[in-house]
Amino acid sequence: MSKTILLIDDDPEIRELVGKYLKREGYRNLFASTARDGLKLARAEKPDIVILDIILPDADGLEICRVLRSEMAMPILLFSAKGEDADKVLGLGLGADDYLTKPFSLNELIARIKAHLRREELHFRKEKTVHQFHCGPIEVNLKSMDITLNGTPLHLTLKEFELLAFFCMHADHVFSREELYEKVWGNEAFGDNRTVMVHVSRLREKIEADPNKPQYLKTVWGSGYKLCLKR
Repeated sequence: MSKTILLIDDDPEIRELVGKYLKREGYRNLFASTARDGLKLARAEKPDIVILDIILPDADGLEICRVLRSEMAMPILLFSAKGEDADKVLGLGLGADDYLTKPFSLNELIARIKAHLRREELHFRKEKTVHQFHCGPIEVNLKSMDITLNGTPLHLTLKEFELLAFFCMHADHVFSREELYEKVWGNEAFGDNRTVMVHVSRLREKIEADPNKPQYLKTVWGSGYKLCLKR
């Protein structure tokens, strides 16, 4: 069965152009020009991935991103003509999985879509020999996709879960931002350091007593990040 892509953008030229490329790749396309119609389609059709413009005529795309993430777990890819870091950081913080700035390469867009869908397939199809394990005070359940810290459930987005689970499976190992993007986002060619930085920051807010002085998820200056169990 072909994957369903929902594109929410008020620019008809972008909808037409992106739609042609997605159709050529074998995807089933859904289109909406407003936030209202986009939410309605997303709730009715449960697409495999949503491509969402930040600037929409009837609502703030970032707010729509927040609503979608609160209701669904599919990947959300934002794009905007602004190209401002503040919007990117805010969008990723609200639960988006990726971000592209207009104008963008259609080949890059397709590559990112494929990477995110590939990661989704791994969650549902790859059989794991170990479903549940402890990493110091952190307990990870890969089957139910739950993580607890000292017995308290953590409320994570899909990518936050993937990133923390990866760190737990490789505790005390240092990974560069590029390596983390490749391993967790599954797309080496279009790695984005800002995306990794934002997700690490969000994780620290949820697992650290003081995110400014992390005890678990530490920065190794000049090298990257590691989950440290020796406090």
